[in-house]
Amino acid sequence: MTFDITIIGAGPAGLGLARSLSGNGLRIAVVERSPRSILEDPPFDGREIALTHESVAHLRALGAWDRIPAADVSPMGEARVLNGPFDHALRFHPNGQQQENLGQFVPNHLIRRSLFESVAECEDVTVLDRRSATGIQTDTDGATLALDDGTKLTSRLIVAADTRFSEMRRRMGIGARMRNFGKTMMVCRMAHDLPHNSVATEWFGYGRTIAILPLNGTAETPNLSSLVLTLRPEKIARLKDMEPEAFNAEVTRLYQSRLGQMRLMGPRVAFPLVGVYAERFVARRFALAGDAAVGMHPVTAHGFNFGLSGARTLAGLVTEAFAAGKDIGAAPLLAAYEARHRRATGPLYLATNATVGLFTDDRFPARVMRDAVIRAGGLLSPVRQAVSARLMQARAGQGRIAS
Repeated sequence: MTFDITIIGAGPAGLGLARSLSGNGLRIAVVERSPRSILEDPPFDGREIALTHESVAHLRALGAWDRIPAADVSPMGEARVLNGPFDHALRFHPNGQQQENLGQFVPNHLIRRSLFESVAECEDVTVLDRRSATGIQTDTDGATLALDDGTKLTSRLIVAADTRFSEMRRRMGIGARMRNFGKTMMVCRMAHDLPHNSVATEWFGYGRTIAILPLNGTAETPNLSSLVLTLRPEKIARLKDMEPEAFNAEVTRLYQSRLGQMRLMGPRVAFPLVGVYAERFVARRFALAGDAAVGMHPVTAHGFNFGLSGARTLAGLVTEAFAAGKDIGAAPLLAAYEARHRRATGPLYLATNATVGLFTDDRFPARVMRDAVIRAGGLLSPVRQAVSARLMQARAGQGRIAS
């Protein structure tokens, strides 16, 4: 089977790339190991994605945003960072624009579903579900991807968007800097007595990190949030196995009753926290996208948004080259993609890891330092404005608390 470009992975980055490329005369293949039924209706996985305004605009351009029910889009009106037992907070506002929000929280499975629905309508995109890539070869003329059913796909460019533990990245000889944070993140929805007022909160309590992501409630459950709890793996395992009543009491205690009594409203899902940054984003007729290139710690909420923006960057370069009759897998094109995506992601990846290191270090000097950082940020309005502008991204031209 012959295509112009083959994409491995039908996650948001892979689907976003396919949809961005569609309509420009290219023949596109998407290889995904999950069955089509899962792509059409992904299961709820507990994750609420903090989308920047830029990402919302991009999803709208791809024909995906309007497929997400409005009731499932929850505004982030403000973000606050708390440290230990102290009451003062580093607060982020929409730069005085009262009609704006910092961003939007949307369930991950609904974003995936909406993107797949948009891609499924594209006649120039072939989705090969229930298939896994088993081998890859590239040369100066083209690239070949071998699948587990014996099929071979030839194309001018292969893009791997197959998770932060990318097998194709390894097969292409590209290393990655991995950081195991030694913690597990558990996410679940919780009802609570007190209103959240659309405020997203990240509390770096000693020995625990708790994020509360405000969600739209219902008549029956007016106060609803997504809980993101980060602890040692063995502690998360114990919490996952607790009976709901005991779990509710423990979470209420851990969060010090800041929202009153809290009650579990769905499944509890856990994810190990591992950061990944590929040593290279490209090789001969090969590129990395999404988490295969950059897998962020969720504390700054930029991982998902970077996946979408990186795919958009690559799609723009490919379609421009194709329209000009140039080779879409040429080394200069791939080098341009790598340079742009590295500039966009590198500094924040390092800053995120440094932030995580400081704010999860419970030794006394670190406690004093992070309290000083929060106090300084709270006092200096330029600091708050700069971070808020980054969160709002597209509105000012330029998201998290969790992704």
